[in-house]
Parts: sequence; C-alpha cells; structure tokens
Amino acid sequence: MLAETICSAVAAAGLGIAAVTAYRRRFLAAARIAAYSLVPLGLVLTGAVEWAVDTAFSPSAWVGFGLLGGAWLLFAATRVTERRRAAKAVPPAAEPAPRGGAVAPGATTPSLGSGGETRGRPRRKETAEDDFSDIEAILKKHGI
Repeated sequence: MLAETICSAVAAAGLGIAAVTAYRRRFLAAARIAAYSLVPLGLVLTGAVEWAVDTAFSPSAWVGFGLLGGAWLLFAATRVTERRRAAKAVPPAAEPAPRGGAVAPGATTPSLGSGGETRGRPRRKETAEDDFSDIEAILKKHGI
C-alpha cells in the first residue's frame, strides 16, 4: 500500500514538472518528462509494484531464490566436472587441430631467395628525383 502511494505521488510530481516545462514552451522536454512520470503509475495499475513488494518482503520467496541459485551452482559444477572428464578421456592423437592455425599444417613460409632479382620485371632503383617527377606530372596534368 505504501509503495503504491509513493509511486502515485512520484507520478503526480512528474506530471506537475512536465506542466511547468510545457508552460515554458519546451514541449519536447515536457513530453519526455510526462512519459517518465507515467511509468510508475502504469506499474501501480498493472499490479507489478504489489508483486515486487510481496516478493521482496516474503521469506518464502527468498528461500525459493536461494534454492534456484543452489540448483544453478549444482548444474555449473556438474558441467565443469563433465568437461574435465571428457578432456582426460580423449587420447592426444585424436585431439582436433587448433583453430586459427595454418591452412596446411605441413606448409612452410616461402623463402625470399638469395637477394637476387625476382621473377617478372626487374626492379629499378628509385630516387628522390623519380618521386618528384611523378608528382610534377600529376600537378601539370591538373594545371597547377
């Protein structure tokens, strides 16, 4: 009963603040404040507040939550034990390949050679003049 009264008072105060905000011609903010202030009133009218209060102050409900937590801990413990037993039972040769490894596990990285020329075009040595000549060509092309 007290929780419902408090929620109704909060809703009434929020609607009053929304009215003052609308009077100051801040209609968007007033609508937002009105929406927030109607939430507690809606919870009171649906009975959610009464259910929450009855649950929060009920010793049998707390015992029930404790039993649910204990059941969850038992499930988690059996799951961990089951996974440890399964990991010990798998022989090392039958383990699956680790994810994220090489596509072909026997493959090696390609060698870079002895530092000679590579296939295709031979590389030419680049100088600072070559870099600037490319830039000059681009600038001339655009008329700069």
